Formats: sequence, C-alpha cells, structure tokens
Amino acid sequence: MKRPYHIIVVVLLTFFMLNLQSCSINYSFTGAPITAKTITIDYFPNKASLINPVLSQEFTQALRDEFVGQTKLQLVKQNGQLQLSGAIVNYYTTAMAIQGNEQAALNRLSITINVKFVNTLNEEESFEQDFTGFQDYDASQNFAAVEGDLVSTIIERMVQDIFNRALLNW
Repeated sequence: MKRPYHIIVVVLLTFFMLNLQSCSINYSFTGAPITAKTITIDYFPNKASLINPVLSQEFTQALRDEFVGQTKLQLVKQNGQLQLSGAIVNYYTTAMAIQGNEQAALNRLSITINVKFVNTLNEEESFEQDFTGFQDYDASQNFAAVEGDLVSTIIERMVQDIFNRALLNW
C-alpha cells in the first residue's frame, strides 16, 4: 500500500512554517540590534515663555506614535527599558528676511525641546539634548492662521530627529 505523498508534503510544510514563525530577526540601521521590548514616553510639559496650548499634547502623541509605529516596542506607563522625558523649553517667532523698507519678508517659528533619553539596557546610549526645529513663513500671513500647520511640520521633523538620535545613534 502506497502512502499519499500529499500528506507527507503537508506535514513537512507545517513543520517548516512552525519553525519559521519561531525565528526572529533583530535589525537596526546601525548594525546593532534593538533588544529593548518596552518604552516609556512621558508627557512633555510646555515650559516656554510663549505657550501654545496644544503643543505639549501634539508633540507627546507624535513621539509616542513614531516609536510605537516604527518599532516593535511596547509603550508602558513607567519603567520602560527605554525612557524618554523632557520639556518644551522655547517657542518663539523672529523676523528673518528684512526688506528694503525695514519690514520682514519672512518670519520663523522656532521650537526647542529638551529631551532626556535613558536606555536601561545600555547606559552608553543614554543622552540629554536640546532639539530645535523651525519653519519659515511669509510675514504677510497672519500667524494665528498658519500656526497649526507650522507646528505640525516642525513636530514631524523633530520627532524624526529624536527617533534617529535615540535608536539609530545619528
């Protein structure tokens, strides 16, 4: 009596798939694997002299979304293997391009955030650093009308810079 080959093939494929699922590959752009499993990202309070009432919440949420969305890290409320904390320390506008009539053609919104990163698994990768982002806008525009878009653009860039510095050592 001949055994059906399809049963053997199914058993071998099942065995292969189960073994494949148990394998994992750690990778990073620096060549060193990201071995941490958890991250804590504290709320970043606004300690700047000029306050944007939604900046703290928007920045904190964008930072959490980036780290959770781009890695396999699990966000935990406290005692993560990786920890991010800090504060918004500066939020201001300045005139950039002065025209012949001594009026600004461009203004710049700048945001500075102090970030403390702690890697409990490898203390050498921990740091504390100020990150500054800015975006220019036409001085003829009403700041209140463009502020939301400016802030979103700046936050997006700063979050990427913080992510790169913390996990990719850039």
